Amino acid sequence: MNSAQFPEAGTAAGTVRGRREGALTVFRGIPYAQPPVGGARFTAPRPPERWDGVREASAFGPPPPQEPFGPEGAPADSGPGGDDWLTVNVWTPEADPAARRPVMVWLYGGAYKFGSADNPGYDAGRLAGEGDLVVVTLNYRVGVEGFLRIEGAPANRGLLDQIAALEWVRENITAFGGDPGQVTVFGESAGAGSVAALMAMPSARGLFHRAIAQSVPGTFFSDALAADIAEALAGELGMRPTVADLSGLDPRKLTEASAALSARMREYVHRWGPVALTPTPYSPVVDGEVLTATPWEALANGAARDVELIVGHNRDEFRLFMMLGGLLGQVDERLASTTLGLFGPVPDAENAYRAAFPDASAEHLFELVQSDWLFRMPSLQLAEAQVAGGGRAHLYELTWPAPANGGVLGACHALDVPLTFGVYDGLGAMLIGPEPTPEAEALSARFRSAWTAFARTGDPGWPAYGTASRLVRLFDAEPTVAAYPEEASRRLWERHTFAALPLGPAATG
Repeated sequence: MNSAQFPEAGTAAGTVRGRREGALTVFRGIPYAQPPVGGARFTAPRPPERWDGVREASAFGPPPPQEPFGPEGAPADSGPGGDDWLTVNVWTPEADPAARRPVMVWLYGGAYKFGSADNPGYDAGRLAGEGDLVVVTLNYRVGVEGFLRIEGAPANRGLLDQIAALEWVRENITAFGGDPGQVTVFGESAGAGSVAALMAMPSARGLFHRAIAQSVPGTFFSDALAADIAEALAGELGMRPTVADLSGLDPRKLTEASAALSARMREYVHRWGPVALTPTPYSPVVDGEVLTATPWEALANGAARDVELIVGHNRDEFRLFMMLGGLLGQVDERLASTTLGLFGPVPDAENAYRAAFPDASAEHLFELVQSDWLFRMPSLQLAEAQVAGGGRAHLYELTWPAPANGGVLGACHALDVPLTFGVYDGLGAMLIGPEPTPEAEALSARFRSAWTAFARTGDPGWPAYGTASRLVRLFDAEPTVAAYPEEASRRLWERHTFAALPLGPAATG
């Protein structure tokens, strides 16, 4: 076999064979842990078993079990079958141990219940090729398998998978031309929440040196809330949320129960508060062992002061969810009033928001408060916590409106993903269109340039954030550096603490 066209690389578990694709070599579907099935179901990941000979690494591993439909409306489990869910994929200019290029490790989003690295939108060819670095993507357990609080199992198994993948990078990436001493972890939405959690976890310390968190969700669960949600989900099957009850079930039975619970979460608003109005019953759990504090608390106490950080959000985050939920043009004053009371940061949140945004329509207020609660203010406050803890953070806001759908979506949630990868399949096509405009391509190039420069040097090209000047990068058709533009929201939320969400009526306060 032509070694130039099909290069090989040695890992701790055995040799893998990739394939040359243009100027890059790509390895897909390399196990970083054993399949978490059978006796390993719901356990922490275990090192992969060794293999003899050369393992072909030309196809993505199968996605982890998840609800039937992904965020783009395609079957979430379409793709290769099998139970080897925990795999990594590597894009590299050359699999040469002497190359020592910077490494970027991608964590996908998907509400902690969807996602897999075989999504065409996560093809890292442009990022690795233009940036002259190594990019790793990976699968981690989501939904029931990764985040349900199951008695007898460790919490946050999806986060433990990510740590295992980062350990794989530390031990093996040199063979693929990467530098294990220069690793940047980056992710969007639930992936950004995972990045924030990893920054807070002592067990992840030293596994990465820089971090990019794109639209950090503010939802971290208390143990009591997570346990109550688990009771409800297992109850869909007439079972208890224990390893003994659930470990023998086909994963599809559990994803069906998860989908059934997701469809009627609103019934639990009196117990779960605003979480019941989100599309997902999963989030990282502050369980006291795997995750001992929220990222905001941990970073403010200096947990990641040695990790350089980019964090940011999109201006109109919640508008995507309004479109998907059929709410654009449907929000009246009554719905806006209820929503402001549920999600706002102060006791009289409705009047506070109306005073801060006197010209805003009911629909805009509805969107604003949920954008702030779910993504904008958690992202801002993560930067502030990092600075308070003695670290360095660079803050950004994406203000460029998505051109598809007549521009009605604005700078909505997930628009940054196709801009980061320069790939316009799936969600990218829905937001940008099947053919990107020259303006979209120019902005995408700026994203990739900033991200890869940061991975290489720690400098993305704009000043670090500080609470005196509050300078941020505004990504638009003509990017600028300016004072943080969402000052009205910042002031409304400046005394709010993003704590682990509690169980019971207090969750709505």
